[in-house]
Amino acid sequence: MSAAPMETVTTGGVERIVLGRGRHRLGAWQAASATGSPRSVLVAIHGRAMSPGYFAGPVAPHTSLLALASSLGHTVLAVERPGYGLSRSSLPLGLPLADQARLLRQALADYAELHPVGAGFFLLGHSDGGKTALYLAGESWGEAPAERLLGLDLNGCGWHYSPAAAHFPDTLGGGAGRLNWGPLRLYPGGTFRASRVLLRDVPAAEEADTALWPARFPGVAARVRCPVRLTFGEYEGWWCLDRDELAAVAACFTRTRRPVAERVPEAGHNLSLGLAAPRYHLCALAFLEECLTTVPTPVR
Repeated sequence: MSAAPMETVTTGGVERIVLGRGRHRLGAWQAASATGSPRSVLVAIHGRAMSPGYFAGPVAPHTSLLALASSLGHTVLAVERPGYGLSRSSLPLGLPLADQARLLRQALADYAELHPVGAGFFLLGHSDGGKTALYLAGESWGEAPAERLLGLDLNGCGWHYSPAAAHFPDTLGGGAGRLNWGPLRLYPGGTFRASRVLLRDVPAAEEADTALWPARFPGVAARVRCPVRLTFGEYEGWWCLDRDELAAVAACFTRTRRPVAERVPEAGHNLSLGLAAPRYHLCALAFLEECLTTVPTPVR
């Protein structure tokens, strides 16, 4: 069966496209490589109660992940997770995280049938999107460029919740403000007003998964075979991040080299929206460059 054509709407150099075929199609923001054929495809996966615009930098778009990665020759797909955006009508309750990953994996396979992907796919997941990214990294991947997973960059996604986060306060209702943001000085002026349009309701099936994550994390991490990078802001509030905890997190990745956890100074949970965003994005892209050196150059 051939892949269904994708609908596109272009705004400011970023295309709003539709991924996949069949009933559960997913929305995505696509920033094409600025240098021609892409060196890779970076798949950015948004967090809880968020949307793909998180990666477009609503206040400082020139330092956004979409802008920086595409300027360095990568195509960026900032995807709507199943149950958000376009798929909300067909999945009103959403999907558990593992099922989200399976649907995303098929959507990326469909994408690769129609578009060049360079050396392969690279995943970047924020917060609960990092959970989905971990499940996705554990899915079946091949050696050919269209099937290859280059690496996984996680930010704001840990193992055990901090005591302050244990009751899982509501983001959309404002209950998680301190956990999501940290000190106000970490963000450019206008960030909070601009970010209101990014917020979405959390699908019920995803909400039900939240409390189960600490029990599931070790098994999910143990299935990942690609290189992994972990990043947390200095003022990260959702996760336990003492030295012993970070060592235990890294030790769960038993099928790949042990990742190093970086703490970004003067940054909160929403790394891609803060003043530290350029530093984080460039470090993530440097890790992508490192991952590219371990795979053969794709045939163009």
